[in-house]
Amino acid sequence: MSEQAPFQPLTTQPQEIEAKSFSIITEELGEHPFAESEFPVVQRVIHASADFDLGRSLVFHGDAVAAGVTAIRAGRAVVADVQMVQSGISKPRLAQFGCEVHVHISDPDVAAEAKRRNTTRAIVSVQKAAAEHPGAIYAIGNAPTALLELIRLVRCGEAHPSLIVGVPVGFVSAAESKEELLSLDVPFITNRGRKGGSAVAVAIVNALSLIAAEKDR
Repeated sequence: MSEQAPFQPLTTQPQEIEAKSFSIITEELGEHPFAESEFPVVQRVIHASADFDLGRSLVFHGDAVAAGVTAIRAGRAVVADVQMVQSGISKPRLAQFGCEVHVHISDPDVAAEAKRRNTTRAIVSVQKAAAEHPGAIYAIGNAPTALLELIRLVRCGEAHPSLIVGVPVGFVSAAESKEELLSLDVPFITNRGRKGGSAVAVAIVNALSLIAAEKDR
């Protein structure tokens, strides 16, 4: 019995791999309800997760993509809920517009205040971000409590984000926090259900920065 030949990739060229992946995504997704401006974001999310159901579950505020691109091109801050989101975002591409990515959940003052108040660092970190980064893009992929606190601050007039990317993953309050986000009259990108996570939040922000960079050419 002859040995089976080892698997060989179709290509080892990164751009060709990405182009082929996007072609497969477009073909397999088929008909969809997303606007032309939204579809590149959906593609990036599916590309990052290999999850078509997650892609289909995305929900966009009507002004979300335009608001996100405008904020990036204006050099607004990006606030991540955890370091994993901060690490994945393409900072060099944002830097060309003067954008910086911040995460406050591990700041000593946040940890101390959370302990003093017997609450989560995620909640306190969002409060700090709202005070220090007006007009920021928020990228929340892990902490439903961060998203719920941001929603509360928006409703109270204490936070004025340019865009909320709210896609926390989990079994406790994740789906519910996203349903609350749908009721806000501010630009948002979210998804329905328990799925989400750091990779999804990163993919959305990176997709928006790519659109911003394309518009700059």
